[in-house]
Amino acid sequence: MSVTSRYREDWEAFWSAAPAESGAVIWDAEPALAAARHLALFAPHLGSGERPLVDLGCGNGTQTRYLAGRFRRVIGVDLSAAAIEHARRADPAGRAEFRRLDAVEADAAGLLHTELGDADVYMRGVLHQCDPADRQPLADAIATLTGERGRAFLVELSEAAGPVLRGLAGSAGGPPPKLAPVFAHGLTPADVVDDAVPRHLAAAGLAVLAEGELPLVTTESAADGSRIELPARWLVVGRSG
Repeated sequence: MSVTSRYREDWEAFWSAAPAESGAVIWDAEPALAAARHLALFAPHLGSGERPLVDLGCGNGTQTRYLAGRFRRVIGVDLSAAAIEHARRADPAGRAEFRRLDAVEADAAGLLHTELGDADVYMRGVLHQCDPADRQPLADAIATLTGERGRAFLVELSEAAGPVLRGLAGSAGGPPPKLAPVFAHGLTPADVVDDAVPRHLAAAGLAVLAEGELPLVTTESAADGSRIELPARWLVVGRSG
């Protein structure tokens, strides 16, 4: 199974239109407010830390570059070729590897696992954006990449983020500038109910090893100048049994 052509085209259009500068995309928070916080939660589950890390849905690679300084090999993968071009241009020193990958395409995750062996996976805010038919295949892809020994860290918007986003979109002056392109390109954030995430992971053979709540910090500000933070949940998962 592969993602729908509409979904792929929406993301390609979004990233093709996205500005190159850091922080221009609403979820492109500086790593100190994203990957660094997540790594502190993930690190106790990583053992020696010698496995490669796959940043699944890496976008323009801001978090990938941070993670590349902390793992021996980091590969950022994304559905959108335009996103991968953004990521490569922003990493002239080649600290990380970047590839276009449709993670739910038949055999794509398997081929990457054959190359890397068991890997650790970092995935921030991808499942809640997926078309419903692609959510279980994405969870299956995570299980394939982690194999028997790898671990995955996922952070996803919770149901409570939906009303926040809809309120911002429906505000008197229209959605904030960095949120407007998300809706304009037909993307649907916070479209997954809370219990669906562990259910998809369990169906893929992955057990939840740790979990908690931590807001997803955006690069957008509210009318009072405060940073907009969206309710989110994080999970560390690995092979069960």
